[in-house]
Amino acid sequence: MSTPYPFTAVVGQTDLRLALLLNAVSPAVGGVLVRGEKGTAKSTAVRALSALLPQVDVVPGCRFSCAPAAPDPACPDGPHEPGPGAARPARMVELPVGASEDRLVGALDIERALAEGVKAFEPGLLADAHRGILYVDEVNLLHDHLIDLLLDAAAMGASYVEREGVSVRHAARFLLVGTMNPEEGELRPQLLDRFGLTVEVAASREPAQRVEVVRRRLAYEDDPAGFATRWADDEHEVRARVVAARALLPQVRLGDTALLRIAATCAGFEVDGMRADIVMARTATALAAWAGRTEVLKEDVRQAALLALPHRRRRNPFDAPGLDEDKLDEILDRFEDEEPEPEPEPEPEGPDDSGPDDDGGGPDGGGGVPPQGNGPQTSDAPPESESESTESAPADAPEAPQPSSQGAGGPEQAAVRAAEPFRTKMLSVPGLGEGAAGRRSRACTAHGRTTGAQRPRGQLTKLHLAATVHAAAPHQKARGRDGRGLVIRKDDLRQATREGREGNLVLFVVDASGSMAARQRMSAVKGAVLSLLLDAYQRRDKVGLITFRGATAELALPPTSSVDAAAARLEKLPTGGRTPLAAGLLKAHEVLRIERLRDPSRRPLLVVVTDGRATSAGAVGGDPRELSGRSARLLQAAGVASVVVDCETGPVRLGLAGVLATDLGGPAVTLDGLRADSLAGLVKNVRTAVTSSASDSTRRAA
Repeated sequence: MSTPYPFTAVVGQTDLRLALLLNAVSPAVGGVLVRGEKGTAKSTAVRALSALLPQVDVVPGCRFSCAPAAPDPACPDGPHEPGPGAARPARMVELPVGASEDRLVGALDIERALAEGVKAFEPGLLADAHRGILYVDEVNLLHDHLIDLLLDAAAMGASYVEREGVSVRHAARFLLVGTMNPEEGELRPQLLDRFGLTVEVAASREPAQRVEVVRRRLAYEDDPAGFATRWADDEHEVRARVVAARALLPQVRLGDTALLRIAATCAGFEVDGMRADIVMARTATALAAWAGRTEVLKEDVRQAALLALPHRRRRNPFDAPGLDEDKLDEILDRFEDEEPEPEPEPEPEGPDDSGPDDDGGGPDGGGGVPPQGNGPQTSDAPPESESESTESAPADAPEAPQPSSQGAGGPEQAAVRAAEPFRTKMLSVPGLGEGAAGRRSRACTAHGRTTGAQRPRGQLTKLHLAATVHAAAPHQKARGRDGRGLVIRKDDLRQATREGREGNLVLFVVDASGSMAARQRMSAVKGAVLSLLLDAYQRRDKVGLITFRGATAELALPPTSSVDAAAARLEKLPTGGRTPLAAGLLKAHEVLRIERLRDPSRRPLLVVVTDGRATSAGAVGGDPRELSGRSARLLQAAGVASVVVDCETGPVRLGLAGVLATDLGGPAVTLDGLRADSLAGLVKNVRTAVTSSASDSTRRAA
């Protein structure tokens, strides 16, 4: 729709609106990462922010939005002569998840290079976003190399392009906003740290507030222009307040006491590095300016900590973000204010209770001081208990262990905690795949080292310039070339082939039967699976979890990029009952068959965690061990790369896990072996194991 949804018409989401406005006041804060479930107005609020930003003056005709008063001396379109500028609205540039590197940072203008024989730079989205907003929806799904380029530019305020004979540097200062649904996967902790602020959002559980959301949305869709007109006064008021806060910002004093509070808070919460201290200082200053004050108070430091620190305290993807507010208050109370705090300022005039759709105030709930974490809630703000519950556990985590409805064959035992995770060696699928970019197995990808060139199959996506020129060169005389440029035809174009790494689907099949129920043993098993999950997170894999016990197997977690959801399901996994090993393997075969239809390019890696015992044939009937062997060979015939983690312990071992590994055509490794060098290359050599197994079968048949 051409008319954007008004920012001030967003119901609730107080912290989200405040974080966005603070970045509008002071872009040096470093942007916002918005985490939350789907359908919580994340994108709506971000897209509406651009209408509140002041207009910017730019040099006419400059593709890099240089300011007339202080043009960039290194601007590729410069040097610029002094003169009046042209005012235009601040841009909001959206970076699609599937964008190429060339589209983000810019590249050589191939058309001019070939036709005119000159080097010309074609700007990318970073240049378009200069002095505006760069918005990345589903930032957790963006390829790692694009995230690195994006965040480097955001940190340095400039983009450096060194590629294809082009060396360009241009200014790239923008407000970076990313939104993500944690259920679809997490960002790496080091990348989380590059966002200035983070906000957790959730849908309200208050019926009245949900009704108001629906009412406003329907009114907007029926008449976007009329709806925007009803909120025009509120939009103008907030826009004026942003301008006033920007003007006041240089006058705000960050005293020694405020700095001590910031430093003590970051040290008390054991935050890595110094970026958190700097972001907190800038945020607290922006909060004071937004409230119309020239002095940073304790309440500003507290609110800055709630926005700037939760995502910086995560040590691994299984840690829930958040802060202990009691501990925060204890740290802040150690320092006396330098002088008595000023009297509370009167609330600015704003829409009364009879305003459009009865919003109940401006974007921060009204008043000159932004809302604090333990302050009173406005009528449209989500309850504090709701946000706490959202931060304490993944949305899709089960509330309690669910006993199997089938015959368990024995008493169910309570779930035990996982042992401390450890670092594992890399497991990879053999061969060369073509899946999504990741960090596990070798694959032909759009990014990586260039290995050659070929004729494009379909649309040309990555030109191999040297190969294209080489293909066209012998035909220049016959084509009548008479200038500097080459005469290029479509048949001359060559596609660059590149080799990198792909992410895989790692499907865990975990034995939860009574034979695994010894508390110390199951704790070690969970610790091993948790370690492999952490490895899958680092290598950008999808993961799935199947458990089997009693008489059936259960898909505890469908394949997802959210490894923290898998960890939550694993933590609450109960044990007990008989061992339907065949049911677990057949369930894995079914899941992989469906996933192959959904995502045919993503190759699977099956990790079976069991002692190899099979004591139940489930609903199929027959000999459990014979049935499990046939099920394993079915997976091998489907070409599934597998590894068996042997959980059998004790001085006397039956070696059944090794038999299962042979049937699967993959290696077996003990729990202790997960930490040893012997694991290196286990799954990398699955193809060798498969080939050897096939050769043995051929010799036996002969």
